[in-house]
Amino acid sequence: MQRTVWLFALGLFSLLPVSGASSAAQAGDPATLIREKLVSEIRVTKPTADHTDIVTPGDIVLLHKDGLMMCSVSSSYAFSNTYNNGVLEANYKNRAKDAAKSLFKGHLPFGGGGSVADAANNGCPSRKFVAGEKFWITGIQLEKESILISTLSDPYPDASGNQVRYYGEIKVPFPKGSVPTPDQFSQTVAELITVQPQDNNDNGGQGDNQSSQQAPQEEGPPPAQTAAAPAGPAAPMTAIPPPPPPADAAPPTISIGQTKDQVTAAFGQPLREAKLGAKQIFYYKDMKVTFTNGKVSNVE
Repeated sequence: MQRTVWLFALGLFSLLPVSGASSAAQAGDPATLIREKLVSEIRVTKPTADHTDIVTPGDIVLLHKDGLMMCSVSSSYAFSNTYNNGVLEANYKNRAKDAAKSLFKGHLPFGGGGSVADAANNGCPSRKFVAGEKFWITGIQLEKESILISTLSDPYPDASGNQVRYYGEIKVPFPKGSVPTPDQFSQTVAELITVQPQDNNDNGGQGDNQSSQQAPQEEGPPPAQTAAAPAGPAAPMTAIPPPPPPADAAPPTISIGQTKDQVTAAFGQPLREAKLGAKQIFYYKDMKVTFTNGKVSNVE
């Protein structure tokens, strides 16, 4: 009898850790909850595999700190940055990685003073972004004790006049020894970047004009009455025919070869624009129009 009771108690004791682990799993991992909150606040942009174009645009974010470094998308490595304790710093180790990789591929000359250290300083065509500039977020990933935010810029002209996109990474570590709440970490990220607010003035400032047009006119003195003419036989009035019904306006269309002015005249200004070399892309709500040398070359 005692053996039976002891085995029963041992069985209950063995179930306690499992039940506790299940409750912890249901509560949610704090780091995972942080990532989920950030993804809910910033719509991530989907780029092409080579990062030279945007497939699905997300939110545009505004930078609040100086010194964000990004590499040209032709580089094998995105430029690494760290934001910690209110300071944004670039990590130049990725340049050395890129240079070493190019060296092993035979892209860098041996001898003649061309060392990996020298190539690291020039192996990544880069651009420094400052507070007030805007770019896209292409990924928000959970790493060990940190969140990694991937960035992508619009095309910028380089020294040769070529349009170049730049991409980078921002590592935001958790405080040592603890994981903050999602709200606390979201506030930390907001010190660095925030989503660009949408333009609330959708009517283009026409509301004030409409209000002024609808204002009542001041009443003036009644017009002076002229002397009545002697009454005579009234001439019959001819009936005025009703105006014809308005014709249905044809929906706007777009065709290959149209100019940007023709497209904007028919569809208005695009929600967003992107440039890539000789190409320029207009993003509308349900349409993507590609211009080559200023004329429509593709409509999706």
